[in-house]
Amino acid sequence: MDTLKSQCADMSAKCEGSPERRNHTMLSKIGAVVRVQQLYRGYRTRRRLADSAVLAQELWWQAIYHADLHENTVSFFKNPKSESAASRWKRVGSHASKVGKGVSKHAESEKLYFEHWIEAIDPRHRYGAFLYMYFKKWSETNSGQPFFYWLDVGDGKEVEVEECPRSKLQENSIKYLGPKEREQYECIIIEGKFFNKQSRNLVDTKGKWIFVLSPTRRLYAGQKKRGKFHHSSFLAGGATIAAGTVIIENGNLKWTLPTTKKIRSFLSFFKDSGVNLDEVQVNQAIEYSSASDYAAKLSGSGSGSGKMIEVAKNFEPPAIKTPREEKDSKLQEAERETKDENRRLNQN
Repeated sequence: MDTLKSQCADMSAKCEGSPERRNHTMLSKIGAVVRVQQLYRGYRTRRRLADSAVLAQELWWQAIYHADLHENTVSFFKNPKSESAASRWKRVGSHASKVGKGVSKHAESEKLYFEHWIEAIDPRHRYGAFLYMYFKKWSETNSGQPFFYWLDVGDGKEVEVEECPRSKLQENSIKYLGPKEREQYECIIIEGKFFNKQSRNLVDTKGKWIFVLSPTRRLYAGQKKRGKFHHSSFLAGGATIAAGTVIIENGNLKWTLPTTKKIRSFLSFFKDSGVNLDEVQVNQAIEYSSASDYAAKLSGSGSGSGKMIEVAKNFEPPAIKTPREEKDSKLQEAERETKDENRRLNQN
């Protein structure tokens, strides 16, 4: 208020002419100052309200997500009640939707490995590799209790796995990003260079970062933190087109290690975005002199000049199959062999 009075006094001293004119000029300038302050305060209030709304939206997303998972896992069995067939199917669908989000948006979206699947449906999102150790322990018992109920409140709540003590399991919870949180990790490509979409700064990983390509062809990248932030963090356990590791220097892609299954889609995305693949090193089961050479080899038009180097240390771990999945796989293989044999007999 004192500042406003001093400003008014200065304005009054500078006004010239008749007393009426000076008064009119002074009042006009006072009104302008007051109006500016009102506008600023209004903007500041609206900004604070907007920030609060965004924060509330994010917290509600996390609360609803966690409550839904908890309701369909531990708490459901903690409070025994009769369950209809429709209710059981609804619960199964709720679990499946956590991992299948986005899978219908792209034909080549892939599901997570089994250990990542149980990580995604775990209300606490504990590290899947550690959960799988306890899952194997549970599968050896005949408790008749669902896995998460057995693990947290049932017969298995005191069970310890030698390779992964209970304390280690509980400490390693993977961060799952909400819709607003993941925006700060989104990257866009402009004229072949990588920019952070939010800050508009060139991306410089200063080492290796993990990335995922969503079914809607949005690219997310960030630094991996073991036991805290993994590939599954970006899309909250949802489906992806591709995932892997990258090195980006001053906006330029230098090195990448994508998953083997989706290399074609991955390189196609970068090529369509204007990235020069000639100087990009791609590590896979074999390593070629450039990404362009590798892509050409895949399409059958390459010269075969790519330098083949064994890089076993960069292999992605194989998908972990349950006994039921292995049995189904063998049955499918037998059915294919039978169909092929029948086809050959019909041709003869």
